[in-house]
Parts: sequence; structure tokens; C-alpha cells
Amino acid sequence: MSDEEVKVDETKEEVSKNEKPKKSFISEAKLEMLIAIFLGITALLTAWATWIGSLHGGNQATNYTKSNNLASEGNSLYNEAFQSVVQDMMTWNMITEYSFDAYLAESKGDTAQVDMIEAKVEAIRKDNCSEEFDAAIEWALSQEEDVSPFQKDGFLESYYAEAEEKLAESQKLLEEGMQDNKNGDTYNLVTVIFSLVLFLLGIVGIFKNIPNRFVVFVIAVVLLIGATIYMLTIPMPTGFSLGSYF
Repeated sequence: MSDEEVKVDETKEEVSKNEKPKKSFISEAKLEMLIAIFLGITALLTAWATWIGSLHGGNQATNYTKSNNLASEGNSLYNEAFQSVVQDMMTWNMITEYSFDAYLAESKGDTAQVDMIEAKVEAIRKDNCSEEFDAAIEWALSQEEDVSPFQKDGFLESYYAEAEEKLAESQKLLEEGMQDNKNGDTYNLVTVIFSLVLFLLGIVGIFKNIPNRFVVFVIAVVLLIGATIYMLTIPMPTGFSLGSYF
């Protein structure tokens, strides 16, 4: 080797010794500290999402049960109302027949028969007619044309009012249960994302290169922030109060 080549090699060695190693934009110690912090935060958020999701599931089961009970009660009331309509129609037909008999007796001048028939009609109305039905009969009798009490506006619907109310309440609870089911499924999705974040933060240590570790860490943090924002948009369970648990 010539003297010039030796001098060049010595110069390169001196330059390499004088060069300071490049510092990373984040130290390994700081990165490990951040990983530990976000592992704790993610674990807490995972536990929170799991708990709220289970509360939604509990509300769903409760609403479905109440809805079924109200639906059964509403259907029972509907059947009772139908039977009441049939019975009142039969009563009205009986009153109509007696009224026709009274008309015939009156046309013959048989006042005694008329009085007897009217007494029967009065007894029938007293024993078989509710206040609403009796008022509808009075309305029908006051009309110039022959009409039925059941033609009075809103009278027929009044039989089914309580049943319709129960069935409407049942439908409302069913819809709330379906919404609770949807919210619970959404919280489960958030929990899965948080589990993915925990996985990514857990495997950061297998990368020897600090920049590679940081890239995986950033991906995990982005997923964590996105899932947290999404979780905050999901409604809390109906009637939820954190203070009630303390």
C-alpha cells in the first residue's frame, strides 16, 4: 500500500471518529414510557366499553321482556274489547226489536203493552249498558234517521283505546330494545378495536429499530383516538347514572 493510500485511510478513520452519532427524534426510554401510558389508557377504555356494552345488553333484555308482556296484555284487552262490541251489538239489536214491538203496540192503541215494552227496554239498558254505550244509544235515538250507536264518531274506537295504548307502548319498548341491541353491538366493535390497539402496543417491543417502533406506536394511537371518538357518539344506556353506583 502506498503512502498516499495510508494517509487517505487514516483521514477516513479520523473523520469517522469525529462524526457524532445521529440522535433519534425520540429516545427509547421516552417511547417505552409513552407505550406504558397508552397501554393503561387503552385497558381502562376497553373495560369501560365492555361494561357499557353489557348495560345496553341488559336494557335490551329488559325492554324485550316488558314489550312481550305488554303485547300479551294488549292482545288480551283487544279480545275483551271485541267481545264487548259483540255483546253490545246484541243488546242494541234486542232494544231495536223491542222498540219495533212498542211501535206496533202503539199503532194498535195498546198502551199497556207499550208501557211494558218500554219498561223492559229500560231494564235492559240499566243492566247491560255502560255509561258510554247508553250515551251512544241516546245519540242514536235522537237522530232523525235510523242509525246505530256504533256510528257515533269515535264510539267504536273507544272500545279498543286501552288495548291500542298497551300495544303502542309495547311497540315503543320493542324499538328501544332494538336500539339497545344496536348500541351494544357497536360497543362490542369498539372493544375489538381497543383490543387491536393493545395488540399493536404489545408488539412494539419486538422491533429493534426505534423509527419502526414509533410507526407502530403512532398507528395504535390513531386507532385509539378514532375508536374513542366513535364511542363518544354512541348513546349511553337509558337511565344510566354513574353516581348511582357509589
